[in-house]
Amino acid sequence: MDRKTEHRTAAGQSARQREQQSASPHGDGGDMLRDVRRPAPQEFDIRIAADGSWYHEGGLIGRPALVKLFASVLRREADGSYWLVTPVECGRIDVDDAPFTIIAAEFEGDGEGQVIRLRSNVDDDIILGPGHQLVMRRPPDGDDLRPYVTVRPGVEGRLGLEGRIARPVFYELAERGIEGPQGQIGVWSAGAFFSLEGGEA
Repeated sequence: MDRKTEHRTAAGQSARQREQQSASPHGDGGDMLRDVRRPAPQEFDIRIAADGSWYHEGGLIGRPALVKLFASVLRREADGSYWLVTPVECGRIDVDDAPFTIIAAEFEGDGEGQVIRLRSNVDDDIILGPGHQLVMRRPPDGDDLRPYVTVRPGVEGRLGLEGRIARPVFYELAERGIEGPQGQIGVWSAGAFFSLEGGEA
């Protein structure tokens, strides 16, 4: 291969690399947006409200099956943006707070041997523990600490998806609260302690 041919080949490779990066809103963007055969990213007029309700063009999406379908393809990029991603299209959506809501809890055992199972509004079943941690923090729309739990951990450079724990479920957790290693009130689950007061457990 002569130098002219090598130069043309390198230039072609650079052009292809630039084309792949431009297909993602983040440059390198994550595997879900790298494939240049997919349509360019869009802005979907979809919003998840703070209570977990989904809206399209301002109207409530009232079909639970459709909400679950959308939730199954929800991703969160490293910059915090939320996307719905399918093999044929991808689009950004708005999320007021956390995308999911924790609506039910089941308790097995007690004390340090306790296991707490949580269920989301889109039927994610998780065990509160090291892989699905509970944190107390202030939401975007208020000053009071509120409880959140990791529903789907992040993978491949993406951020995890959280669920805000509904008030009745939080009350159930609080009823089982005990003093932890650092003197804070919280709950044990799957061998880990989670403060219900905020700060370090």
